[in-house]
Amino acid sequence: MHVPDGFINAPTSAVTGVVAAGAIAVSLRGARRELDERTAPLAGLVAAFIFAVQMLNFPVAAGTSGHLLGGALAAILVGPYTGVLCVSVVLLMQGILFADGGLTALGVNITDMAIVTTVVSYAVFRGLVKLLPRGRRSVTVASFAAALLSVPAAAVAFTLIYAVGGTTDVSIGKVATAMIGVHVLIGIGEAAITALTVGAVIAVRPDLVHGARGLEQRLKLRVDGVLVDVPAGASEGARTAPVAARTSRRALWITGLVTSLVLAGFVSFYASSNPDGLEKVARDKGIDSKAEEHASADSPLADYGVKDVENARLSGGLAGVIGVGVTVVAGSAVFWAVRRRRTPDVSPTSTSAA
Repeated sequence: MHVPDGFINAPTSAVTGVVAAGAIAVSLRGARRELDERTAPLAGLVAAFIFAVQMLNFPVAAGTSGHLLGGALAAILVGPYTGVLCVSVVLLMQGILFADGGLTALGVNITDMAIVTTVVSYAVFRGLVKLLPRGRRSVTVASFAAALLSVPAAAVAFTLIYAVGGTTDVSIGKVATAMIGVHVLIGIGEAAITALTVGAVIAVRPDLVHGARGLEQRLKLRVDGVLVDVPAGASEGARTAPVAARTSRRALWITGLVTSLVLAGFVSFYASSNPDGLEKVARDKGIDSKAEEHASADSPLADYGVKDVENARLSGGLAGVIGVGVTVVAGSAVFWAVRRRRTPDVSPTSTSAA
């Protein structure tokens, strides 16, 4: 769903740029409350992981592919404000280094892929978590549903933006039908990836998952060699405890980074070569007739390949590894800076307690 230059006219692109800038400013303030010394490194890793998985286009219909958008995944793992920043960092790296998503359309892409997906998915996620029993399975189920709905929501948002500022005379009804139809299918893939990733992180470090905060496990007693639940007569606090971590933050970070590098550097070679949902609709409906050449078309990494490296497998793999490395560094720097701007509590209560 990366919108190229030329799809949307200049006034509409400027307005979405203002919207995106405002949302990023709000997210920077909100992220200060979400990030701490434990979660800031995870946020940089989430951005790199999203970059890597977005290289893995999967087939969804005849001649069409899809890939992760990542808004739901980021919002649930590190929080909605930080989630907007994660996806925005990815889009910025892709636009500048890889000529993926127009630079004049950066505001459109951030509004559509970062803001809409994050807001919609997190609202759905929080609503479901309140309705479902509090547990790991419920968080995973809510993650699946939230991610599933976020993708067609982004398709609707693009259609509305195109209705206002599209540069070609195409029936909006046809664009809406095609965009929403194919992105419902893509949403299934998004939901599966999101639920599997969230479930995997919860299994080892539930305390680091923003959407699983407050997750507790039922305490058990060993009676005659058999584990039984604590009697119901005990207080709730005595019958539950926070879910314990099963691995260190460093081990989780290293595992996530290695996984991202393998996905981007090796697995991406086997991704579907079919056009993604927006590209397919643009070709079929003619909304790409005024598409412009990307300002970074001559980048050494344009189109996810390293310039002058003739071997396609090696070229794509190196580009993916470089992309993951640049994204994790840029993302970590942003989130670490945001975290460092948090001011310590110097209230009388805090100082007296100290």
